[in-house]
Amino acid sequence: MLKDNQPLISIITLNYNQTQVTCQFLESTKNLRYRNYEILVCDMASDIDPTGAIESGNYPNTKLLISKKNLGFAAGNNWGMSQAKGNFFFIVNNDTEVTADLLDKLLHPFSEDATIGVTCPKIRYFNPSNVIQYAGFNPMNPFTGRTTTIGEKEVDHGQYNISHPTYGAHGCAMLVKREVAEKTGMFPERFFLYYEEWDWSSRILKAGYKIWYTADAVIYHKESMSVGKNNPMKVFYHTRNRILYMRRNTNWIELIVFTLFFTFFSIPKTVVGFLGKGQFTQLKYFLKGVFWNLYSSSGSKI
Repeated sequence: MLKDNQPLISIITLNYNQTQVTCQFLESTKNLRYRNYEILVCDMASDIDPTGAIESGNYPNTKLLISKKNLGFAAGNNWGMSQAKGNFFFIVNNDTEVTADLLDKLLHPFSEDATIGVTCPKIRYFNPSNVIQYAGFNPMNPFTGRTTTIGEKEVDHGQYNISHPTYGAHGCAMLVKREVAEKTGMFPERFFLYYEEWDWSSRILKAGYKIWYTADAVIYHKESMSVGKNNPMKVFYHTRNRILYMRRNTNWIELIVFTLFFTFFSIPKTVVGFLGKGQFTQLKYFLKGVFWNLYSSSGSKI
């Protein structure tokens, strides 16, 4: 399990019809200074088998796992973690490129504080590469189901170069201690896509662990390559899972306030917005996400 006293890190990434992007990610991992890792590429039933392209790339310590169906982000990563051998799981988007010392920097805080359960790097956009996407999260608003991202779309002048606890892990890149997954469970599979990291983060914090923003660890993200920004599927899952998250993670007073806010503010505003832009398909999927919650029990499946 150990190599030169380095714990084994299982790097887990999903591939869905993006073999070229995934290979670019794998190419970047060749520059990692940390050597004791395995990479599990979990293919979510892509239309074209990625085996040939990934095997021909000669990527060290890499194993391709092919699912018979698209499990989604939550279940897909859980499937990967269930087969991983590492002491730590590095959940990372395939549309990222890593920096050479990323794993070293993310691993270090665990040796400083035993209560840290997850570390996340500073995430910058791939283009332009000096603009921040994530430097930690602010708390989730218990009445609106929204949060804000620290540093988002700011040019990085070093203003977020101090590491600190944060309220949520970013699903794009998060290093999780195996012990945390064993004690709290993994991603909630009901979510399929979006808000699943917030639900897991909530359970991790309730279990007494810290989620740590690691300022000197940096990764670059080619945002929204797997799901387009205006994709109806994104509209559906964002809507559905925002409501589902609130149903699972708020008390009854907060849920009543959220329901009133969403019914009398969010729904009218979103409907008018989509109608004004002529985005009728997006409107359909927004309403579909709302009504899904009316006919579905909240459930407790992890």
